[in-house]
Amino acid sequence: MSGVVLVVGEGVLADFVCKELSTLCRMVRQADLNAGVPEATELALLLHDAWHPSVHREAEMLLQPSGIPWLRGFVSFGEGVVGPLIRPGTPGCSQCADLRHLMAGRDRKEMWELQQRLGENGGISRDAWASHSGLLQVAQVLTAEVQRVLKGEQAHLESRVFLINLKTLKSSRHFFLPDPSCEVCGQMPDDSSLAARIVLQPNPKPSADSYRSRPLDDLKEVLSKEYLDYRTGFLNGKLRDLVSPFADVSVNLPLFTADESTSGRTHSYLHSEMTAILEGLERYCGLAPRGKRTVIHDSYHNLADHALDPVKVGLHAKEQYEKSGFPFKRFDPEQRIPWVWGYSFLQGRPILVPELLAYYSMGGREGFVFETSNGCALGGSLEEAIMYGILEVVERDSFLMTWYAELSLPRLDPHSADDKELRLMLERLQAVAGYEVHMFNATMENGIPSVWTLAKNRKQKGLNLICAGGAHPDPVRAVKSSIHELAAMLLTLDEKFEANRENYVRMLHDPYQVQKMEHHSMLYALPEAEERLQFLLDDSRPLRTFEEEFAQKPRHADLTDDLKDMLQTFQRLNLDVIVVDQTTPEISRNGLYCVKVLIPGMLPMTFGHHLTRLSGLDRVLHVPVELGYAKQPLTFEQLNPHPHPFP
Repeated sequence: MSGVVLVVGEGVLADFVCKELSTLCRMVRQADLNAGVPEATELALLLHDAWHPSVHREAEMLLQPSGIPWLRGFVSFGEGVVGPLIRPGTPGCSQCADLRHLMAGRDRKEMWELQQRLGENGGISRDAWASHSGLLQVAQVLTAEVQRVLKGEQAHLESRVFLINLKTLKSSRHFFLPDPSCEVCGQMPDDSSLAARIVLQPNPKPSADSYRSRPLDDLKEVLSKEYLDYRTGFLNGKLRDLVSPFADVSVNLPLFTADESTSGRTHSYLHSEMTAILEGLERYCGLAPRGKRTVIHDSYHNLADHALDPVKVGLHAKEQYEKSGFPFKRFDPEQRIPWVWGYSFLQGRPILVPELLAYYSMGGREGFVFETSNGCALGGSLEEAIMYGILEVVERDSFLMTWYAELSLPRLDPHSADDKELRLMLERLQAVAGYEVHMFNATMENGIPSVWTLAKNRKQKGLNLICAGGAHPDPVRAVKSSIHELAAMLLTLDEKFEANRENYVRMLHDPYQVQKMEHHSMLYALPEAEERLQFLLDDSRPLRTFEEEFAQKPRHADLTDDLKDMLQTFQRLNLDVIVVDQTTPEISRNGLYCVKVLIPGMLPMTFGHHLTRLSGLDRVLHVPVELGYAKQPLTFEQLNPHPHPFP
């Protein structure tokens, strides 16, 4: 490298670095960027004894267009910060690093406010912890990185920051992901109908009995490395649950105003951790458009020819909208709202979907329904993600259909599955937790195997009943999945249940006190609530075998063929499958995809009894007749009036 190294900054850190570089390269030093950048500059350094976020943003605005790489070093709250090394035109700038660092911190809201104030008034000239010895250490790290860049060697700080505790000199290097919405280096494309078009591609299975595009172990090397870091991570915390009967791991997804926990439940803590990370990625992708920019804002009236009619996905009842304090407004076809492009498999074309239905945080007083993560799924291919999105819609629809119509589902004999792992799981729940498990065939008219699983406490204390659902082409896997969901709540919630029992008793008598997700399951932990599940628990019905209840289906060597079978089934039922691609750059870098699947007419899961969505979903009245559970169509007045017990 024959060009100039520009050093920008005044203070002890800049003095130290300049002294180290004086014999290594041609160097120009400036107090600030007001004088511009010398023409021969090939690398710029911004060095300060305190944190000046506005200066770093100014550097991005100046150096990004010029194509000059740059590196920063500064002191912030007793820590020396070095990096990242920014290469213009490459995602991952100083603003991305600051965002990830900010979001991973516990006091992110306060730090954001401080950052705004520092940007407005210029901040302080020197951090109180900027000691002589500490700054020497920071200078050494900076100089070493500059030497690697000058020699054309592999840099250590691209997409990474180096943090040094100036009191103890303990140091660590942390990877961060570029922010796709970054105003400096983000490259988010506009949403378009062309990009929404889906052409299914072949997906050979790793093994004959697999229903995945790639083994989970393929991701073992990247999941923790790229997504989980307590200082700059997309996910910033991990917790092993040692009380649950199985290996349960949760990770933390930091959001601006709160933290959200996502969990993985398997028989291995390693696999549970990977599953929890994948769930965290799925949750992040489903919160808001981060892979494409929403560009269409118009009324349904104007877009009706190529848009989904929101009425078909289920609305709240007229009486709900009219209640004082209800958080949503009635759907107005004349109101301008944001729309995103999805793909309709029934119509074979792109279709516009209200953004608030495609991303589940888009509710509030500007929305017309409460939309959850229903139908969101992540996969190792687009086809895999679509299939598991369908399965989640099916699982929740089957559960709600059973609940609202009080279907007396066939009782399953778990031993008839002839599956050793399932048998051991059931034995462990009984021996360790004191629960016996009842399972029922909840398969609806689509024929996709679905189960309702119920754990009944045989001890004097603890949760009385816990329910869960599962859906999978292999009914045994559907059962195992639902058992893992049950196990996550057994033993771990006993103390909370006993401490809040009086609140749950009040919910038993006033359903509108059921306001949150956890209220639904905790209500049915009360022994007094068991009578509401007698339509399932009635043991006068004979046990049925898996072979009797679930027909053998063709096994395919390609996952896409399994998906095509599902799509053809819904097409025969005249039910559309609409897919919105939620994939973001953060996950596509590792070959992952995330989607939201909507199947208009199927029952969407909601939490909070006041937010039940049934208006426009007449299918709940007719399917019980089709399946032989009722002799004539039901009426809405006949449906189960109690809050559902889905966890």
